[in-house]
Amino acid sequence: MDKIEEVLTRGVTNIIPGKSELEKLLRSKKKLNVYLGIDPTATKIHIGHGVPLRKLQEFVELGHNVIFLIGDFTALIGDSSDKESERPILTYEQIQENFKTYKEQASKIVDFSKVKVKFNSEWLKKLGFADVVKLAQHFSVGDFVGRELIKKRLGAGTKVGLHEFLYPVMQGYDSYFLDTDIQIGGADQTFNMQAGRTLQKDFRNKESFVVVTAYLEGTDGRKMSKSWGNAIWISDPPEEMFGKIMSMHDDLIVQYFRNATSSSEEKIRDVEGRLKAGENPLNLKKELGIALVGEFHSKEEADMAQKNFKQTFQEHKPEFNIKVKAGDSLVKTIIPFTTRQSASAAKELIKQGAVDVNGEKVSDGGITIKAGDKIKVGERTFLKAK
Repeated sequence: MDKIEEVLTRGVTNIIPGKSELEKLLRSKKKLNVYLGIDPTATKIHIGHGVPLRKLQEFVELGHNVIFLIGDFTALIGDSSDKESERPILTYEQIQENFKTYKEQASKIVDFSKVKVKFNSEWLKKLGFADVVKLAQHFSVGDFVGRELIKKRLGAGTKVGLHEFLYPVMQGYDSYFLDTDIQIGGADQTFNMQAGRTLQKDFRNKESFVVVTAYLEGTDGRKMSKSWGNAIWISDPPEEMFGKIMSMHDDLIVQYFRNATSSSEEKIRDVEGRLKAGENPLNLKKELGIALVGEFHSKEEADMAQKNFKQTFQEHKPEFNIKVKAGDSLVKTIIPFTTRQSASAAKELIKQGAVDVNGEKVSDGGITIKAGDKIKVGERTFLKAK
C-alpha cells in the first residue's frame, strides 16, 4: 500500500463524491487546499479527536496546502450535529482560552510549523444580513430538519433554535472562502461539510471532496465520551493512559492500533493474525499501550508505565512512582488522575472512599499533601509527593 492509498483508506469511512475521483486528483500531483475545522468548545481532547488530526497530518506529509481552522465565530453558535440539545453559548474569551490548550494537545499529532492556522471570524464577522440571506438561499430547511437528531428533538417537542439552521451555512462559507479542495471531519460533520461542497459547486462550478474519518470507540465499546468515563485523553499521564488500554475491551485492539497510533499496516496485520490464532489479548494490549504512550509521551515513559502496571497488577507490588507536587490540596493533586480530570470528579472519588493517603482512606479533599505522602487513587493509580 503506497502513501496515497493509505491516506484514502486508513481511518476513513467515506469519501464524497468518491474515492476513485479523489485518488486521481491526488496522483495528479496538484497542490490541494485541505482543511480541518474545530470549534474550541472544551479544553481537552481525547484520542478519538486524534483520528481527523492524524488524517490532516498525512496531507501535510503529502505536501498539500493544509489549514487548521479555528471556528472562533461558529463556536459562538455551537454545532448541535451530535447533540440532543442546543449547545451552550460560549464567550469569545472562553473560546480563545480553550484553543490554547487544544493546540498544545493537538501538537502531539499535527506539525503546526507546516500548517496554516486560520480563524473564521476573519471573514464571517464581515458578512452583512443581506449576505447571509443570499447564502441561505442555497440550502433547504427540509434537508436540515431531516437530520436524525433534529427530527428526534422536534418529535420530542424540544426546542431547535433558529440560529442552529445557520451553522451549516457558515461552515459551508468557510469552505468556499478557503477555496477548499478537501474537507476532513467525522461522520457527524458530513451534513455541514456537504454545505461546503454545495457552495463550491454553485459559486465556482468546482467539485470538492469530503473525507469522513472513523470514530474511535471508548474503552468500553461505546462512543468515547467525557460523561461516560471511557475516554483516553491526550493529556492523560503515561500510567493512566497505559492502564486504560489494559482495561479496555479486547475487540477494540485492532481498531486502536489502526486509528489511534501510527503503527505500520504490517504491524496491524500481524496483530490481527495473532488474535485470530488465539494469542492472549493481554500481550497485544501491552504492545498497544507501549505504542500509544510512546507516541503521546516518550518511549521511556511508556516502558515505565508498563513496568508500573506489571508490578502493581500482575505481581501485586504497588509502586508509588508517579511524582506529584507537595503543598497542593488532595483534590488538586488527584485531578489529572480522574476520568473527567476535574475537581468535581476528584471530590466524588474522595466521597466514595476511593482515595487513600499513606494507607488510610480520606474524606477531606482539602488536606495539604506533604513531601513523602503516598496516595492511591482508585485501584490502579499510585502517587508519591515530592
